[in-house]
Amino acid sequence: MTNEIKKDRVWIKGQTLTSAQIAEKRENDTISLTVGFMGSMLGVWLVKMFNIKLVSFLPIAVRAPLVMILYWLVALIPIMVIRHDKLPLKALGFEKKGLPKQILLGIGLGLGTSLLLTGVPFFAGFGRMVSSQNIYTQPWQFAYEFAYCILAVGAAEELVFRGFVYSKLKTLFERDIYASIGSSLLFGLFHVFNGNILQVLITTLIGILYCTFKNKIKGCTLLTLIICHGVYDAMIAVWTAYMAG
Repeated sequence: MTNEIKKDRVWIKGQTLTSAQIAEKRENDTISLTVGFMGSMLGVWLVKMFNIKLVSFLPIAVRAPLVMILYWLVALIPIMVIRHDKLPLKALGFEKKGLPKQILLGIGLGLGTSLLLTGVPFFAGFGRMVSSQNIYTQPWQFAYEFAYCILAVGAAEELVFRGFVYSKLKTLFERDIYASIGSSLLFGLFHVFNGNILQVLITTLIGILYCTFKNKIKGCTLLTLIICHGVYDAMIAVWTAYMAG
């Protein structure tokens, strides 16, 4: 009887769990992942609706900060799930050590990604496929674009997809490759409300690229990816203005 009990137990992260406990944990992680992802989809839909129905009619002084705050609806439910599951920041990819290095690495990766994925297509004559709808001319517009892309878009989306979703998939499948592919596919699907299948495909590939940074580059943390993501997105406006001028 004692041997049967031992065979039924598995050592996982400092805990000895029975098969039933493992199955329950997998079920709970699957539910958390589903709730978190669907919550992010609801959040991005609400952001789109708010922008169309309300925010676009407000004066710029009100609209600018409100847009940044509203975008965090994307991460609201995932954050609630993270708190419920008591996921530590380290499990999401955050690190306390070497913050300046993380920031500089993020800037460098963001600029490099921008040159590769936006600059090259621009110079090759495919600028329309990767350009922004807005053409900025004022310094404050570019400054706001960087702030918005890093503090709102980059931070919220990376927390959800390379943080929460990735960590849950890694726990469920126990391999980085599955977590990378799964989180990237969901990241692409997250952009479906843009109404462009090409955008879904491109963002899926970008998700895979960011996961590769995460897994292959030493010191690449979630903070690094937040900055990289934000810089890459904001640089689209810079390339657009440069080509328009």
